[in-house]
Amino acid sequence: MGNAATGIGARMKDEQFDFALIGHQESWRATADVFALLRGPAYPPVPDEDIMSIVPWIPPRAVCHVRAYSELGVSARGLYIDSFIPPDRLDAAFLQDNLKRVRGAAACAIKAGAKIVSLGGFSSILIEGNFDMIAGRGATVFTTGNSLTVAFIVSGIRKMCAQHGTDLRNATLLIVGATGDVGSGCARCLAPLGGRVILCARNLERLRRLQQDLEVQGMQVDVATSILDLPARANVVVCAASLPSPSLLLGQLSPGAIICDAGYPKNLAPLANRNGWKVFYGGLGQVTSGMTFAPAVGGVLNRHPFPDVAHGCLLEGMTLALERRFEPFSEGRGFITPQRVEEMESMAARHGIVLAPLYNSDGPIAVSHECAVERVGQWV
Repeated sequence: MGNAATGIGARMKDEQFDFALIGHQESWRATADVFALLRGPAYPPVPDEDIMSIVPWIPPRAVCHVRAYSELGVSARGLYIDSFIPPDRLDAAFLQDNLKRVRGAAACAIKAGAKIVSLGGFSSILIEGNFDMIAGRGATVFTTGNSLTVAFIVSGIRKMCAQHGTDLRNATLLIVGATGDVGSGCARCLAPLGGRVILCARNLERLRRLQQDLEVQGMQVDVATSILDLPARANVVVCAASLPSPSLLLGQLSPGAIICDAGYPKNLAPLANRNGWKVFYGGLGQVTSGMTFAPAVGGVLNRHPFPDVAHGCLLEGMTLALERRFEPFSEGRGFITPQRVEEMESMAARHGIVLAPLYNSDGPIAVSHECAVERVGQWV
């Protein structure tokens, strides 16, 4: 598919990779940019309608090399692999095809000899920590990357609460998608800090199990299987549902509620009633010593208003590679605990991988210097 893709494939044969990142694009615009990158600059642009027809036929493949740099003066070599899941085919009807694509991307990482692989976006949701679904792993290990995602979500909530004078101890916390890997991890980390907790997800049995786990620790917990049936108005919200598109409509919230949209794709519908809500995109970190891409595709893969920003799930793989800990740190639903989140966040911070500056659809969010937050282990 053009010179760029051919060049990457040829160089992979002679290189060793500490990590690989498996991802997919959340919009057709982003997919078109990656497609153009693979074709190379010598080829004319392809009309959008043609790209939508072509992409379902593109197999998973390496897009670029990545190097992550640490504040400790070391670096790690990696590879970004796109599964090319079409952005309009993220729902259950395409489950088997998408799972096949994630396995194909995993096979690319294994063939490249990556020591650890992070699963981004729907990739980790499809695998759900069941790494036995990936054949021929050999010495390559996998992580969902969600421990660091949770760490950045929780730190972002803390930062926004401090900025707007919201006391978590007296707050009503709502977690949408509470039984998923990220949602349940957020519940375990945030519930001990707050007053009342509302867990919202579709599976009542899983909700009840999580509710019991938290209530044993003395927390006040309610559950709801629909966003329309919340027992109280929340003023702090984490949206971590597995939605194929931004379609979540929140209604029963307090005016001025703080909302973390941690979905990929985003959870909140573009026309959602904002009612003075303070929305920010969560789960993102920044590599303060920088990342480099070959070819230079920073603007294609980093669509954030700040440099060297990526989702926590991908940054976890980089962190483990920099730390030389090639292990399946995050293994799926139910294994994310405050202690594991603390360990991963501290490990990342040691290498200068920290909470990214906050932003939303309107742009960067100004946060006063007085609102800096401690790391997870200091307040859980």
